[in-house]
Amino acid sequence: MAILDLIEYPDARNDELVHRVPEHGSGEFRLGSQCVVRESQRAVFFRDGKALDVLGPGRHTLSTANVPLLTGLIGLPFGSKSPFRAEVYYANIREFIDMKWGTAQPVLYRDKEFGMIRIRAFGTYSMRIKDPQTFVNQVVGTRGTYSTSQIEDFLRSVVITEFNDMLGNTMTSILDVQAMTRDIATAAQHALADDFDRIGLELLTFQILAITPPEEVQKRIDERSGMAALGDMNTYMQFQTAQAIGNVGEAGGGGNVSEGAGLGAGLGMGMAMGEAMRESMRGGQSAPQAPQQQTPAAGGAAAPGTKFCAECGQALAPGAKFCSNCGAKTAAANICPQCGSENPAGAKFCQECGTALSP
Repeated sequence: MAILDLIEYPDARNDELVHRVPEHGSGEFRLGSQCVVRESQRAVFFRDGKALDVLGPGRHTLSTANVPLLTGLIGLPFGSKSPFRAEVYYANIREFIDMKWGTAQPVLYRDKEFGMIRIRAFGTYSMRIKDPQTFVNQVVGTRGTYSTSQIEDFLRSVVITEFNDMLGNTMTSILDVQAMTRDIATAAQHALADDFDRIGLELLTFQILAITPPEEVQKRIDERSGMAALGDMNTYMQFQTAQAIGNVGEAGGGGNVSEGAGLGAGLGMGMAMGEAMRESMRGGQSAPQAPQQQTPAAGGAAAPGTKFCAECGQALAPGAKFCSNCGAKTAAANICPQCGSENPAGAKFCQECGTALSP
């Protein structure tokens, strides 16, 4: 294998955290070889599985002066050019943004308003490699390359575990949690700092994009929000009227009489509901309405003076010339010329005064 007199890695992928040179196995180096490190990189020099030093940005000449552990490990006299085997791990220390986290399944929480509810949450975070030597030793190991896709599942589980504990200790009701997302995110970021630091990473930002309840709880939240409109009864009555119009419109667009009646009923119902709620909000101080008179029950006695059809016996309306039930013509009134009493058709004498009647 050729001796590596120039060591560098200029073309790191966007998602690559660490890359080893050489990528497979170890390489032949010697004192005097050049190691180039860019601003967004740190180079960790390894020999026989042991980290010797971390090199910052610049061009470094491998020597016992800048890598003092080489003298004892290699066992070469000062100034020797004999080759030795080693590896260099290039760590990408830039900020990795838009790392995603989220609950794979709804998590159960206790809510003071709705009892036990299941909540989903998701968001993003950004991080960077803070301690390259720790990260390589704790996470990368002997891999030739290591990217964000290889660690994101682990980091997601760490984030969700800490977030669940944080939300469980903070949340009292889902109604209040949306106003607290910034505070919860800040607290979660501080709580996660030690977990990231333990493996050589630094958590730079942490955002909560959404905390969502199940659909049935969301409906109850929407209903409660609608009831808040009771604070302005005029607005609420307008809302009820608009709802009634919309419901009738959805029932059909035929425009016939029955639909018109339904529209009127819907409007009346909406306004009546609004008025009832208005009175309820006032404390129910309005005077009670007088009881309505009851109408005669079906099949009861007819009112005095009611006429009946001679054909079918149906009660006739006052002044009716034809029966509304069978269409028969009603008999002409037989009025007594003496006392003015009305007598049955065909009567020859007045049933009140006995005066002879015209045939």
